[in-house]
Amino acid sequence: MKILAIDTSSEVCSVALLENDKKIDENRIENGKTHSENLMSLLDELLTRNNINLNSIDLFACSVGPGSFTGIRIGISSIKPMAEILNIPVASVTSLETLAKNVDDADIIVSLIDARNSQVYAGIFDINYNKLEEYIADDINVVIEKISNYKNITFVGSGAILHKELLKNRIKGAKFINNNTQSAVNVGIIAYKKYLEKDLYNSDTLLPIYLRKSQAERLKK
Repeated sequence: MKILAIDTSSEVCSVALLENDKKIDENRIENGKTHSENLMSLLDELLTRNNINLNSIDLFACSVGPGSFTGIRIGISSIKPMAEILNIPVASVTSLETLAKNVDDADIIVSLIDARNSQVYAGIFDINYNKLEEYIADDINVVIEKISNYKNITFVGSGAILHKELLKNRIKGAKFINNNTQSAVNVGIIAYKKYLEKDLYNSDTLLPIYLRKSQAERLKK
């Protein structure tokens, strides 16, 4: 089956084509422009280069957050009309899942996304990328307390980069990897697994995962 995946939840805007869980091609860019300026051109280039049209797609896959509030909305609002018009199912993939997929071999994987002001989004996964606990949005020190009972942890993500020294000091044997970026390829790989598990959505049921209110909402309150 052919999967079209997009990820706009971080600074990188990326789109990818996959055959089942194997990458066919990918477009990605981080040029300082908003994802709304990049996404559709990246998508058109990808489809044209591979001589594929949207009618050939069997499954859409979209990163639904947490991460950039604006980026998440752009990605979901782009996928929804295509899924509705073409009646194609959608796999909802979290950015914490896609980051965990960057880790090839680890007992425990903790994905950390910087949410500013010492706040992070966190996801805890086992070696098979299964989520072990509900996602966390909290101060990094609170997160460290919550994961302190796990051993042999490998950290990944922007939050892992930012708080590396703190994590090394507080978590015995903490490990880190070099690839801390989110990608549409990983979104597609995880989407195929969700397809096999029949864990799919449609244009009406696809929703963002923010975990916390936006800064504008917090200031308003």
